[in-house]
Amino acid sequence: MEFLRSVVPFQPTPVISTETVTLRSPAMGDYQSWSELRGASRTFLTPWEPVWPVDDLTRPAFRRRLRRYQREIQEATGYPFLVFRSADMALVGGLTLSHVVRGVTQSCSLGYWMGERFAGRGFMTAAVKAVIPFVFDTLRLHRLEAACLPHNAASIRLLEKAGFTREGYARRYLNIDGRWQDHLLFAIVSDDPRP
Repeated sequence: MEFLRSVVPFQPTPVISTETVTLRSPAMGDYQSWSELRGASRTFLTPWEPVWPVDDLTRPAFRRRLRRYQREIQEATGYPFLVFRSADMALVGGLTLSHVVRGVTQSCSLGYWMGERFAGRGFMTAAVKAVIPFVFDTLRLHRLEAACLPHNAASIRLLEKAGFTREGYARRYLNIDGRWQDHLLFAIVSDDPRP
């Protein structure tokens, strides 16, 4: 029955490296550092995320997450990345490109999270800047969208530093921390100046 415990190897997204951060697809070998960082950051992350499932930090839940990521990559609807500090490859957070839509839209959505002990050091700003060429030059999308809570000053600063433009306000847009909350909407398009 060991085969039931295995995960089909990823057809990974490319590794994206800068002086500051390295982004790559999650793998089963990342479970320990991922669960430790998420667990230590739970109170810090709770106000900004959907309610965590009861078993969210377990190995089986991580395995299910990897299977979902693999499907999204194979279907070209999503691209997950873990974000590492390039200096020592310490896991600092995660970044996901989701809801990839082709046809006349050619867009996707950006989401990200940062471990509490690494917050405020510029790692996620560097990661978002690093993924923009992948979105526009590799995936050949036209638009990258992001949303954040109006009181999340750090996320607003991050998106502005990365070249995003504030475009609107969506009422009760996402269910965050157990309730439907308003969000600010940001986007960058392929012919905008790159940061």
